[in-house]
Amino acid sequence: MISSTESRASSPLIETHTIDPIPLTQRHGAPASQFTLWFGANLQITAVVDGALAIVFGAEALTAIIGLLIGNLLGGIVMALHAAQGPNTGLPQMITSRAQFGVRGAALPLLLVIIMYLGFAATGTVLSGQAINRLFGFTAPQTGMIVFGVLTAVIAIVGYRLIHVVGRIASVVAIIGFGYLAWQLFAQYDVAAAFGQKPFTLPTLLLAVALAAGWQMTFAPYVADYSRYLPADTPRAAVFWPTLLGSVTGAQLAMTFGVLVAACGGHFLSDQVGFLGGLAAPGLAAVIYVAIVTGKLTVNCLNAYGGFMSALTVVSAFRRGQAISGLARAAYILGFILLSLLIALYASADFLKFFKNFVLLLLAVFVPWSAINLVDYYLVSHERVDIPALYDVNGRYGSWNGVAIGCYLSGIVVQVPFLSQALYTGPLATWLGGADISWIVSLGLTSLVYYRLATRQQPVCRGRQ
Repeated sequence: MISSTESRASSPLIETHTIDPIPLTQRHGAPASQFTLWFGANLQITAVVDGALAIVFGAEALTAIIGLLIGNLLGGIVMALHAAQGPNTGLPQMITSRAQFGVRGAALPLLLVIIMYLGFAATGTVLSGQAINRLFGFTAPQTGMIVFGVLTAVIAIVGYRLIHVVGRIASVVAIIGFGYLAWQLFAQYDVAAAFGQKPFTLPTLLLAVALAAGWQMTFAPYVADYSRYLPADTPRAAVFWPTLLGSVTGAQLAMTFGVLVAACGGHFLSDQVGFLGGLAAPGLAAVIYVAIVTGKLTVNCLNAYGGFMSALTVVSAFRRGQAISGLARAAYILGFILLSLLIALYASADFLKFFKNFVLLLLAVFVPWSAINLVDYYLVSHERVDIPALYDVNGRYGSWNGVAIGCYLSGIVVQVPFLSQALYTGPLATWLGGADISWIVSLGLTSLVYYRLATRQQPVCRGRQ
């Protein structure tokens, strides 16, 4: 592990680093910033929808809340283990996949990650655009989405430091906004009557677990992007716990609220922004719209920031030279945001619904990637990474790693019979009453198979920093 006694200079306001390791002299910040960032990124309207889906899928309210808590904890542990890699390597999350898949082989999971970023960015832009339109009285639907896209671009281009500031602001606004909404919900609805409406069933519990675990694991491909500037001697636990607690607490609060909203009835799922604004007392709806926008702005900046670095990681693997100018960095970010904005602006409502379901199905591709990355980093490499080799197709990690790629593809295929998604339900999931345990099966089998094969693999693709 890297340790440093060098003095650490403050980084410039506008970030200059991309997929290169952060120098020891530019490390700064405190692990507590991870809590506010991930709390703010999770206590937002899309997480509320995710919790409400547990009720839509047939779970009883208390069963849904318990299942979501279990899923948030399990998925959050996986996510926070990725975050703990940041200070040690000083690298964004996905480029470390080159240590397992090879410099060019890592493009396979990276391309799927970019699709995920675009999908969530587009659907988030639609919701935020609605809130901005209601907040300022804009009549053209595209106006709010464009304003939101511009805000995202500015923050993502400034980069790491401003993203953390926005996360802190979003945490405070979300606590105020959603705390007020919860009070209004209890004042306007008989929340107690929402419990016990249906009997407990194991499949619906497992579905709630899968919803929350899948939610947490979508953060795994970019969580280390926001811990890599921390001092290199930051203890692993000092990053793990704030990240875990921030992400799990924010998500569980939002999802529990979603469960209660859906169980109490109303038109939330058909008009999420309108329902939350209407839940507020007259004159206070603006506070709710601000809370929606700041929460989505935080996570959309994460999507844009991670999306551009994932795209750059793919492109750099197939071209000579790793240097990138500030102008090119901004162009990558603007290109990503423009593409997600175009999807949000010009796609039909039916297409956006389909695309969102498609993105949820893509979650199946992140579980085996996460298993391979964590097993390799903690159990095979023992937290040692040959950083120069990550940028050299002729280096220690090579261009393609057949063992990792084979395990990854197998980890996807093994999930198919267990999947229970809007687009597809496997035969074993049907036999289990609709319970989706695909991620559990893949996480366990991929971890075991990769560990056995990677420890035997020759040449040994492990190095020290």
